[in-house]
Amino acid sequence: MSAPRLSFEESLEKVVLPDNCMGCAACVVVCPFACLEYSEELPKLVKKCESCGICPQVCPRYELPWSDLEKLVFGRERRPDESFGVYRRIVVAQSNDKNMLEVCQDGGVVTALLMFALKNGIIDGAALSGVSEDRPFYPVPRLATTTQEVLECAGTRYSYCSNLLAFQEGIKQKKRGLAFVGPPCQIHAIRRIQAAHLRKYTDPLRFTIGLMCTETFTYEGLMEKQIQGELGIDLHDVKKINIKGKVLVTTKSGEVKTIPLSEAKQFTRESCIPCPDFSAELADISVGGIGLSGWTVCVIRTEVGEALFGGAERAGVLKTRPVEEERRALDLLIRLSKKKSKWRSA
Repeated sequence: MSAPRLSFEESLEKVVLPDNCMGCAACVVVCPFACLEYSEELPKLVKKCESCGICPQVCPRYELPWSDLEKLVFGRERRPDESFGVYRRIVVAQSNDKNMLEVCQDGGVVTALLMFALKNGIIDGAALSGVSEDRPFYPVPRLATTTQEVLECAGTRYSYCSNLLAFQEGIKQKKRGLAFVGPPCQIHAIRRIQAAHLRKYTDPLRFTIGLMCTETFTYEGLMEKQIQGELGIDLHDVKKINIKGKVLVTTKSGEVKTIPLSEAKQFTRESCIPCPDFSAELADISVGGIGLSGWTVCVIRTEVGEALFGGAERAGVLKTRPVEEERRALDLLIRLSKKKSKWRSA
């Protein structure tokens, strides 16, 4: 899986300038010479590049070696009949904590798993997205090291956030066990970092949870123009945003207003469009609400994911149902995965 020793300027020409950069910050995080900074959702060169060649090796948009990464994670490539990737088990799940369900996005599975892992010493930190103190409902990278901090990060923000920067903070703090939660593109970056044998970053990693994702939206477009400007909702009053065939905006007073998904899509980040992965196929566990209310579809993909999920089940943290009881959600998972995979070149 070796990559050419390109300078950042050369990878910039191939990835960043053509609007193909996701803004995941993987190159910023692993640059051994601190040549890069993250600004306005993009890497910026701040001093002379030493041409170490690491940038393209970790970039999820530079010649992504899909088959090689599948072999790295699963020991084999996916079969043609595995339309949403390799997996060991798939269920519909929900947290058993009613208070958690009040603040979580769907079934509270991610929050429940992270809190279980913290309480049992599996991890001592989790790289997540939190909420800005200055801009309402604006996502910011956050390293959560307590169950309360995990709970404060619950829910989904539909603007882009580089959780790899929170992961970098965990490395700086010398955390012994880290969880990483993020959308498919960021899971790709984590796996490329593993493939590049950058042990400083991979040794503390205990598991990854991938968030099923079709696209993210610009904050200025979805939040400020549509929700604040057109719906007339003060962004400080937004309690929750969800997408179930349309954008559902719930206010703190309990009022729910909707935006047709077709209207919201005009604010899709351009770099999200060619993403080849809906269901975070390289994660240890993939999760998504996909049409369900109060429950989460969970695709357990690896031995690591199975051990974590099974432990949470046995401890009574989660309750599960067969995914066959939610055939519509399963069909949607298959359809959206096939639609996204058309962008895959390898």
